Amino acid sequence: LSFQVLLKSDAPTGDVLLDETLRHIKATEVAETVQTWIELLTGETWNPFKLQYQLRNVRERVAKALVEKGILTTEKQNFLLFDMTTHPVSNGTEKQRLVRRLQESVLERWVNDPLRMDRRTLALLVLAHSSDVLENVFASLADDKYDVAMNRTKDLLEMDPEVEAAKARGTEMVWAVLAAFNK
Repeated sequence: LSFQVLLKSDAPTGDVLLDETLRHIKATEVAETVQTWIELLTGETWNPFKLQYQLRNVRERVAKALVEKGILTTEKQNFLLFDMTTHPVSNGTEKQRLVRRLQESVLERWVNDPLRMDRRTLALLVLAHSSDVLENVFASLADDKYDVAMNRTKDLLEMDPEVEAAKARGTEMVWAVLAAFNK
């Protein structure tokens, strides 16, 4: 299972990292897979023939953008022998809004059909799962609601990404990312 990324438009998005990513995708001779792009864009590849497509300092740049938007803050923490820069959440309201949105999407607004789900919510569920924070998202729920939320999400995330991508209307990339993270 390998979804290839094909560039539909190289029109600037206004986001520095996204625009840089578009330039890299446009510059590739052969279409790369989603798995390869994830490795390249996160800097987690050592393929010497593809290093020119890596985004430099991507984690730091994403953190900086979130600091500029007021979502995160920057702190120095001392870990015995060295100082380390961390980026704790400074906007608890925004975090709670996202947590509520995900909780409601699998409880009150559950549609039991990924084709009818809001694309951004589906993407958030996939990213929360892939980042191992999904249990934290549902941790504040009562036990019975927690079980329902986890079971519904598990059923959704265990769907066959290739089948769902074939049926999808605009969510093909979400399913491709899920397939890449499930490898």
